[in-house]
Parts: sequence; C-alpha cells; structure tokens
Amino acid sequence: MSDRIRLSGVTVNAPDALELATFYAAITGGVAKGDAHWAAAVAPDSVIAFQGVEHFQRPEWPTGSTPMHLHLDFFVDDLAATEVRVLAAGATRFDAQPNSDHCFVYADPIGHPFCLSTWDVRQLAEQI
Repeated sequence: MSDRIRLSGVTVNAPDALELATFYAAITGGVAKGDAHWAAAVAPDSVIAFQGVEHFQRPEWPTGSTPMHLHLDFFVDDLAATEVRVLAAGATRFDAQPNSDHCFVYADPIGHPFCLSTWDVRQLAEQI
C-alpha cells in the first residue's frame, strides 16, 4: 500500500452515456463501450468515461445558471492513506458517499468534486 495518487480518468455526466461516448470515440479514433448508464470512449492513448444522470441539464458555459458537469477520478492503492494527503492539501470530504466500498468523494478547495477510487477506470473500460 502507498499514498500514490494518479489520474485514473475523467467522467462526464450526460443524459445518455453511450451516446456521448460514441461522439468522443468518433473524434478521438476510439471505440465506444458500455450502455446508457456508464460508457467509455476508449482511444489508443486515452479513456474518457461517461455516466448517465437523470434530469441532466445542459451546461451554460461560460456563464449561466447551469455550470459545467465534470468530476475527476483518481486511482489509489489505499483510500485511508490517500485521504490523509488530500485533506491535508485542503480537500473536504462530502457527507454523501454513494460508493464507499471502493470510492470516497471530496471537494477541492474551490468546490469541484473528485473521487479517490480503488477501481481503475481503464480496467473497467476493458471489461465492457
């Protein structure tokens, strides 16, 4: 076990995960795998993940009432050790933890959510 943290992937909310994965696969030279709930655009040198969300609202960027929808997933060996590091750096752990068996959710210092996870997005994409 270690306190090593590396970016595992980027997961983008969408009304239909596979539909958006298909778009990104087309423009990156990859393939789309998955379903409407969770999908990935798997390209030769990258993986972008997508999760379907109910009541998705299109972001209004750069201004508007609906901000961008994005969170980062970081692959870790040890949730407890890495939690100490991110909290010391200024992260805040959210009260709601929907996947606490393998993943903890935090806010960065300005409020963007990110996850520390023992599940590697690359491995999940390979299993689809």
